[in-house]
Amino acid sequence: MRSPTQPLFFQTTEQRTALARQRFFEEGERPTGLVNEAVIQSWMRCTAARRGAHDAVSFDPVTRSRMHASLMRNQQLLQAGDEELQQLATALSGTDCRVLLTDAQGVVIHASAPLGLAAQPLMQVASRVGVNLGESEIGTTAPGISARAAVACTVHGGEHYHAMLQHLHCAAAPIRDVHGRLAGVLDLSIEGRPFGFDAAALVGLYASTIENRLLRMQSPAHLVLQFQATPKVLDTPLEGLAGVDIAGRLAWLNPVAQRLTGADAATQPEAAEVFGLPLDALLALHREHTPKALRLPNGLTVWLRAHVGRADGVDFNRAVTAPATAAAGPTPAPAASAPAPGATLDTHRDHVIRETLDACGGNIARAARQLGVSRGLLYRRLRAQGSVEASSKA
Repeated sequence: MRSPTQPLFFQTTEQRTALARQRFFEEGERPTGLVNEAVIQSWMRCTAARRGAHDAVSFDPVTRSRMHASLMRNQQLLQAGDEELQQLATALSGTDCRVLLTDAQGVVIHASAPLGLAAQPLMQVASRVGVNLGESEIGTTAPGISARAAVACTVHGGEHYHAMLQHLHCAAAPIRDVHGRLAGVLDLSIEGRPFGFDAAALVGLYASTIENRLLRMQSPAHLVLQFQATPKVLDTPLEGLAGVDIAGRLAWLNPVAQRLTGADAATQPEAAEVFGLPLDALLALHREHTPKALRLPNGLTVWLRAHVGRADGVDFNRAVTAPATAAAGPTPAPAASAPAPGATLDTHRDHVIRETLDACGGNIARAARQLGVSRGLLYRRLRAQGSVEASSKA
């Protein structure tokens, strides 16, 4: 029988973590419920890779060529996060935290300067551009788990796989690109003591802001819709964002937009099905100066506004304004490049496709990249137009 003086439950996170380590590393049991499931999964992967919990960890940078390649490849991510990384460093200036941004593989591409006066020997070597924080290199950490599983994660002290890292505490959140792939990981780390605030909430907030900015930067040829159940949170990390391609399909949705609409961008649904308005009506919203209330097909009323972009000959705005421009001028001849007055939205869309295809010398693969759509979608549209002969140049 358990002694009356022995507690039935552990009172602190440290006690639960110690028990989890005992069960996992000494008894070979799965410590379900004692630590985060993402941490357990990471421990299991590290064990399968024959890593020892007491092995030394070396924060070695990748090769110089790989580091430069990563910095070049992630210029857009760094540009999207430039302002937010500075603001986050300012917010944390009274703490001993470090701000790290890694690429999708866990290689550090941005590291803040020391924000406090406390000695942090581990963070001093870990917080360098080029250091690989991937799980395969240094075991269980928040940025390593986020890079591996593309999930937000917090790892405290003893939850680190390697014993020498148990003085660290870290919280990380993933940042996804316009294709839904992991673009990078934002991480907050501190050495020697726990966070004195909700680090998971803070890093999630800033990761969402960077992700939203990156999505906009990567969508110059999309109609971008901003919406939420209250207009007061538009232009904040709480807004829903959706990108609509020139064919009228949803190219991407940020996580907030997915929760509000229940839609999955991977299936490329028609924007009209998700928002209950035809593409021309959605396009027309870009002329409005204030958000408009819209009841979605799922019954939820949101406040929505729209922005149009232009890239490499693809001008959404031209498709919107062409009817008004044409109505003000003389009727063009049938062979002219501009659509006739009163043409339908489909006519304007087909006109932009033909113009882009001509500019690409009939190369469908190149035209599809400039339009921001798949080749298959462009082939189908051309077949509908009776222009399949251009496919020979794909």
